[in-house]
Amino acid sequence: MFLIELFKTLILGIVEGITEWLPVSSTGHMILVEEFIKLNYSDAFKEMFFVVIQLGAIMAVVILFFHKLNPFSPKKTKKEKMDTMAIWFKVVVGVLPAAVLGLLFDDWLNEHLYNYQTVAIMLIFYGVLFIIVENMNKGRTGKIRTFNDLSYLTAFLIGMFQVLALIPGTSRSGATIIGAIILGTSRYIAAEYSFFLSIPVMFGASALKLVKFGFDFSMEEFIILIFGMVVAFIVSIISIKFLLSYIKNNDFKAFGWYRIVLGILVIGYFVFFG
Repeated sequence: MFLIELFKTLILGIVEGITEWLPVSSTGHMILVEEFIKLNYSDAFKEMFFVVIQLGAIMAVVILFFHKLNPFSPKKTKKEKMDTMAIWFKVVVGVLPAAVLGLLFDDWLNEHLYNYQTVAIMLIFYGVLFIIVENMNKGRTGKIRTFNDLSYLTAFLIGMFQVLALIPGTSRSGATIIGAIILGTSRYIAAEYSFFLSIPVMFGASALKLVKFGFDFSMEEFIILIFGMVVAFIVSIISIKFLLSYIKNNDFKAFGWYRIVLGILVIGYFVFFG
């Protein structure tokens, strides 16, 4: 029985590791996958699991970008260290809107918007938006091509777009990437800044869920959680590298079409089989 739960966790960790970083909504995928793969644990544990598993995913960002984000590296010059600190300050500015509103409305959002209807609508809506934004920006490279070009005001405004991701099905990376592109960043900086914003957001969300759950794990639950995080970490490394390589020569329209198709499938499944 436990081996079956481990296999389910393996699948969920893979889905999390792929969808957390691609702008396709990890929540939307998790809701759909959970219909077929139901963990045999309490609702309280599963609610916590689906958030805290993201810690594995976020550690992939920390490892991959450790040097770039480490302001104390002895290999960096004084100016490079100051530039790194500036990146962190811009991350803090960008995180503030979602952090404040997330704390205020977390319970309300879970109670009223965590359903397949909301997820499907957001999948389709932002899929269409991705296609529109990319068509409007066709041939443009973005005037903000480095983090030195990114002003604190722009960082804050991107953070306001991230607030939209509090609605399930939106995609945190999707909202921030769309916002960043609209505000004039290159796709590469949009993606990287989205990754960096996720560090405090995911750590904060995971800590909140762990506190609410009360750290009251059985040994089996603890193993399941850690295993899910490890799988999410490994798959996230691959996903992040893929996305950064992909957007060097491609736009985000393929993800827009994927979101639209997935949103339609979610509606169809729950209408006919839910």
